[in-house]
Amino acid sequence: MKSLHFDCLAGASGNMILGALIALGVDRNVLVGELSKLGLPEFGLEVETVDRSGISSTHVNVVIPDEKAHRHLHHIVDIIHNSTLSDNIKKRSVAIFTKLAEAEAKVHGTDIQKVHFHEVGALDAIIDIVGSCIGFEMLGIERFTASKLHVGSGFVDMAHGKFPVPPPAVAEIVSNIPIYSTEIEGELLTPTGAAIIATVCEEFGKLPEMKVERSAYGAGTREYKGFPNVLRLMIGESASVSDVETERLTLIETNIDDASPQVLGHVMDRAFASGALDCWFTPILMKKNRPASMLSVLCKRELVDEIRQLLYTETPTIGLRITETTRESLAREVVKVNCKYGEISVKTATYNGRLVNVKPEHDEVLRIAETHGVPYEAVEMEAKLAFGKGKAVGA
Repeated sequence: MKSLHFDCLAGASGNMILGALIALGVDRNVLVGELSKLGLPEFGLEVETVDRSGISSTHVNVVIPDEKAHRHLHHIVDIIHNSTLSDNIKKRSVAIFTKLAEAEAKVHGTDIQKVHFHEVGALDAIIDIVGSCIGFEMLGIERFTASKLHVGSGFVDMAHGKFPVPPPAVAEIVSNIPIYSTEIEGELLTPTGAAIIATVCEEFGKLPEMKVERSAYGAGTREYKGFPNVLRLMIGESASVSDVETERLTLIETNIDDASPQVLGHVMDRAFASGALDCWFTPILMKKNRPASMLSVLCKRELVDEIRQLLYTETPTIGLRITETTRESLAREVVKVNCKYGEISVKTATYNGRLVNVKPEHDEVLRIAETHGVPYEAVEMEAKLAFGKGKAVGA
């Protein structure tokens, strides 16, 4: 699996990502040609090789005409959707801008569609984000990972005043992502860089096992004495097999000893209705020998606030444990088979290219067993036999 790792020793910005992608082999002229499909005003990419504390790196400067437009999310989405770029580039670019809009909306207490993007809605940000997505596709990247994110320190001047690093929007974007700060002053992680990495990356932390084919450096504009202001990208083949999928998720847990089973059941129903990936209860013994239940909810990062509100308002809990976790799952496929009882869906899973699990869908097996008045196991066995004999629907 073609993998890309962001080594954010000096944070990241949109032009640093573009510079590193070009250094990795993305052809500048092809990139400009693809970006022209957006129908934007005339722009240019100035690409040069620079020295950052002894490291040869690529710096990109996006040259754009002066403009005073403050775009909303729907303006940017229209620009992207009306282009002739590939669907994958469009989808990824819109997801990144949506993450930016969600962060800005939360910080300013407004609706996502009412957010004025200011500098991140400017032409250079559009070019940085869409250009990065074009570069990812040109390099054939299938999996993204990143190190912990170096955010910098000190204060930064913004449209609304002076704010600490990381500024509010960046702090919101990197919620539930490991970050750190050092004595290096300045805003190392920009909203554009944070949004790109937070949207595409599945894992954050140590360098995953991979066979590195090449690495390259994208230069930041500022120069520091004795500190390389660069973003390193490493590309190669992931050591994990392609039929094992990994994703970064959030686990929310709390111990409850004073809620009725009816309340807990209601909370589980609400959690699944909100989009939780899993929810379960574990019997535990708490202090003073009280029998209790540990409530666990597994969800995507963007659902954390909604699940948090659910647990605080619908259960007696006054505290939660929130941790980042990586879920690994086998590639699955659902096929329909014809057996003597009729058509049944069968879910299969593979590992290392080998079929390791065949499971007829429970609800369909139950319905057919009740309809024909036969044992559940008889229907399940017939479905498995039909699958083994290759009796797929339409085959």
